[in-house]
Amino acid sequence: MKLRLEGDIVTPQGVIAGHLELAHGRIAAVEGVPVDASRAGEGGRAVLLPGFIDTHVHGGGGRDTMEGGDAIATIARRHARHGTTALLATTMTAPIAQIEAALKALGPVCRERGAQSARVLGVHLEGPYINPDRLGAQPAHAVPATLVEVQRLNEFAPIKVLTIAPEMGGHLALIGPLRDAGIRVQIGHSAGSHEDGVAALNAGAAGFTHLFNAMTGLHHREPGMVGAALAYGQHAELIPDLLHVHPGAIRVALRCIPGLFCVTDSTAAAGMPDGEYALGEHRVQKCLGGVRLADGTLAGSALTMDQALRNLVQVLGLSLPDASRRVSTLAADYLGLADRGRLAPGAWGDVVVMDAGLQLRRVFVEGEEIDVVADA
Repeated sequence: MKLRLEGDIVTPQGVIAGHLELAHGRIAAVEGVPVDASRAGEGGRAVLLPGFIDTHVHGGGGRDTMEGGDAIATIARRHARHGTTALLATTMTAPIAQIEAALKALGPVCRERGAQSARVLGVHLEGPYINPDRLGAQPAHAVPATLVEVQRLNEFAPIKVLTIAPEMGGHLALIGPLRDAGIRVQIGHSAGSHEDGVAALNAGAAGFTHLFNAMTGLHHREPGMVGAALAYGQHAELIPDLLHVHPGAIRVALRCIPGLFCVTDSTAAAGMPDGEYALGEHRVQKCLGGVRLADGTLAGSALTMDQALRNLVQVLGLSLPDASRRVSTLAADYLGLADRGRLAPGAWGDVVVMDAGLQLRRVFVEGEEIDVVADA
């Protein structure tokens, strides 16, 4: 059975007015004529975008990835209701036994998508292989990485992205073997210098974790890890909640890093009212749109990807096609997924339908329509 969706279809090249067809979980056809992207959705026309892809998700719907059990099912359902059609479940720095337990719970969900849920593509292992001097909101359980340990963790659930501090002893030598194993190494939670960052990129590091946050900043005599990213980085993730990074700094990154894509770094507080929530072993408070530790440190976010898109367009002034690339296509390309993050024949039927104000109206994950109104 085919489903026909009509409206203004957003592609990386621009916007076309027409229709697309979904069949057997994939996009069967896309037809239309070019229109002015700035007028998408006028006259009540629907705006069709590729489903959002979020490579940094700690939680949502009141649940945290590190809880194990059925937490990831709740998280995947809640983010699907906000237009995220595929995600990486992201861990916290913790004792290895706790990370193992979380990955064991994630393994089955990575193999089979649940009903009304985003596709869990795999794991972003954010810690414990980070610098204890740049924990940010991570608990104090940082340890050096070994290839044997990462390989063992990868057997429980597929690790697609791994954050490390390259300046820590032995880490630089691990980057090449990890890359060869299909794991994208990201530089993050790092006290390293500009030279450390360049060395990591030369060794095969693929990108940077939540650019600007929890890394050495840019100074004109000490460019730091941020300077390495801006000068040489091809890919980086960034949190566009307008709290983690000033809009001016986001614009700098957009001009410097061609593959800059957006993530939420969302916690259990995403999609939930103000209050106290878990983030690994920490308790965090959601208030005034942000999530913080008791000392005021930003601790992940309450951001959802539909709001990320609105921030890019309505605050930063990006065109709709460019903003769509930043929340979808570029992340898919980074992960090597040619059949996600784009509205094209043969791609998975991951579609977000919005109105002219970029408010969510419908979501489809692999052709399944998601209930965007009822609670998860």
